[in-house]
Parts: sequence; C-alpha cells; structure tokens
Amino acid sequence: MKVSEPRERLLRTATRLFYAEGIRGVGVDRVLAEAGVTRATMYRHFPGKEALVVAYLEHEDAAIRGLFAAAAEQASAAEATPRDLLALVIDGVADDATRLHTRGCPFINASAEFPDAAGPVRAVVRRHRDWFRATLTDLAAAAGAPDPAATAASLVLLRDAMLVGNYLDGRDVAADFRATARGVTGLD
Repeated sequence: MKVSEPRERLLRTATRLFYAEGIRGVGVDRVLAEAGVTRATMYRHFPGKEALVVAYLEHEDAAIRGLFAAAAEQASAAEATPRDLLALVIDGVADDATRLHTRGCPFINASAEFPDAAGPVRAVVRRHRDWFRATLTDLAAAAGAPDPAATAASLVLLRDAMLVGNYLDGRDVAADFRATARGVTGLD
C-alpha cells in the first residue's frame, strides 16, 4: 500500500505541534498551514481533528512498540536472557523520556484534554496502556519476577512519574527511574 506523502506530512506536523503545545491549543488551520496541505487533503485522510488526534496517538503507540521491538532484537542478537531484555526495556523507556518525550506522556496529556472515557481518543490511550502493561507483565514473568502483574504495575507507575517529573521538574529523572525500576524488578 502506497503511503500518501501529504498525509504523512500532516501527521508529522500534528504530532510535533500537539505534543509540544497541546492538542486543544493547536487549531486545524495551523496544522494545515505548517504541513503545507489543504483542508480538502486533510478531510480526505481524516474526517476531523479528533481523527487526526487518534492518528497522532496511534503514531506514538507505534513508536513505543518499536522501542520494545528494538530491545527484543538487540537481546536476541546478543543471545541475552529474559532479565537482560527487561533491563534493555527499562533503559529504552528511560532513554525515550530523555530524548523524545520531554514534555510528559503524550497519552496522559491527551487524556487530560479529552476527559470522555468512552471517546475515541481515550480508547487509543486505553489500548496503549493495556498493551504496555501486558507486555511488561510478560517480560517480568519471563525474567522470573515473583508477581509479574505487580511488577508491571509498578513499572507503569514509575514510567508515568518519570515522564511527568522530567517535564515538571525541568531535570532529567531517568537515572532515578532506572535505579528504582531495577530495584522493583530485582535487577539491581
């Protein structure tokens, strides 16, 4: 399937602006102007702004899933243990918060702007968080954690705190996340 370059440009622009300035704070006209596409082009690909927001969050979800896939590939190439893979994931999550997501969690930010828990935006957030938690549970189980679900819940909480802390405190808290996450998972 051929990817539409104007659609991708629109999505890249929306992703950058929505994450940097907030979803409600960025109008469709600005996204269109900065992406260099017409309103008709947008509506050909997205029925409205909310659909563009859903695509933005799905893009963020795919990037985080890619982080996990890269860690798994790296672990496989090194013939690493499940504990090594869990350590790689922790490092990848910390690196993501330091390099890419310095303005908090895109899913938490979107949830704050779209409070309807039954709406399409929150459905994407819920799917992402369910996947994230389930994947961490599987990794913790493979690594031999005594209570994989509790370990995963702690890692989700720590990631949320790290992303918010990086933004609100104006300093890199990734080292704190790594140390605490390694302690929670028994990797220390």
